[in-house]
Amino acid sequence: MKRLLPSLAFVAAVAAGATAPLSAQAQGEVNVYTTREPKLIQPLFDLFTKNTGIKVNSIFIEKGMAERVAAEGANSPADILMAVDIGNVLDGVARGVTQGVQSEALASAIPANLRDKEGHWFALSLRARLYYVSKDRVKDKALTYADLAGPKWKGKVCIRSGLHPYNTALIAAYINHYGAEKTEAWLKGVKANLARKPAGGDREVARDILGGVCDIGLANSYYVGLMRGGSNEDQKKWGAAIDVIMPTFPGGGTHVNISGASVAKNAPNKANAIKLLEYLLSNEAQAAYAKVNYEYPVRPGAHIDPIIAALGTLKTDQIDLTAIAKNRKQAADLVEKVGFNN
Repeated sequence: MKRLLPSLAFVAAVAAGATAPLSAQAQGEVNVYTTREPKLIQPLFDLFTKNTGIKVNSIFIEKGMAERVAAEGANSPADILMAVDIGNVLDGVARGVTQGVQSEALASAIPANLRDKEGHWFALSLRARLYYVSKDRVKDKALTYADLAGPKWKGKVCIRSGLHPYNTALIAAYINHYGAEKTEAWLKGVKANLARKPAGGDREVARDILGGVCDIGLANSYYVGLMRGGSNEDQKKWGAAIDVIMPTFPGGGTHVNISGASVAKNAPNKANAIKLLEYLLSNEAQAAYAKVNYEYPVRPGAHIDPIIAALGTLKTDQIDLTAIAKNRKQAADLVEKVGFNN
C-alpha cells in the first residue's frame, strides 16, 4: 500500500464504506470521524486550516463509529473521533479505540467535570436540557426537574420519546441525584402529566405550546437559537411563543450534555489531532461554535451567541458526566418499565 493517499481518495473510500486499510500520514493533514452533521462543524475546520495550514478530512458517520474504528484496527486512518452525547463519546473509550493525551491547553480550557482525567475524551460544547413554557399561560420563573411530576402540570406536559438520548441522559442524571426508586416515581408522575404521547422532536414541543396542546416541555437550549435565529417562518413563531426556564437539580445546577472528541488509538497524525482539539477549545473557535450551532462554549468566558445569552446565566450541574453515561441503561429500563412512551 502506498504511504500517502490523496485527500479525495480518502474521502471517497471512507464515504463508500471501504474496508481496505487506508493510510493518511501526510504531513499537514488530520482525519476526523464525526457523528455531527458536516454543515455544523465544517466552518470550524475551515478556520483551523486557515490558521494552521493543516487540512482537515472530515467524514460523517451517522451510526457505529466506534465499531467501525475497532474493525479498522491498526490501519484506521481516523485521528479524531467526534460525537454528540456523552454516551456516544464514551462508547469509543469503552471499546478501546481512543488514547489518553495530555495537553496543558486543553486542561486549562475545560472544567474538570467536562473532560477525562486521563485525556481520553474532551467536551467541545454544551447544550442544556431546559423547560420551554408558554409565555401567555406560565408565570413561573424558577422550577426544578422534580417539579415536572407535580399535580400543577396535569395534562400540560409535552416531550419527545423518553428513550431519546437527550432524555435518557437527563433521566440518568436524575438517578445519580435521587436514586432509581425516586426516579421511577418521577417518571410515573411526568407520564401522568403528559398532554400527548411522547413524540416528535424538541422544536415540536415549542410548536405544541404555541398551539395550546401543552404549557411546558423539556427541550435543548440550542433549538431556541435554531428557531429564533433561523429562516423558517413557522419555527420563528414557535420560538417566539415560549419562554425558557433553566430547571435545577439539588445544588442548583442545570443538566447539560456535550459534543466531545477523543484522539483515536491508532491516530496516524496524532500531533495534528491534538493541535485541532486545542484549536477547537480556543476563544476564537468556541465563539464560532456558539455562533454556528447556538451551543454553550465549554471554555469559561468564551463568547455566547446573543440569542442563547438572553436565556440567562447557565449554572451547570456538577456531577461527573461519566456517571450519567453509566446510568443510561438503567434510565432506559425505567422508561420501558413505566411504559412512558405508551
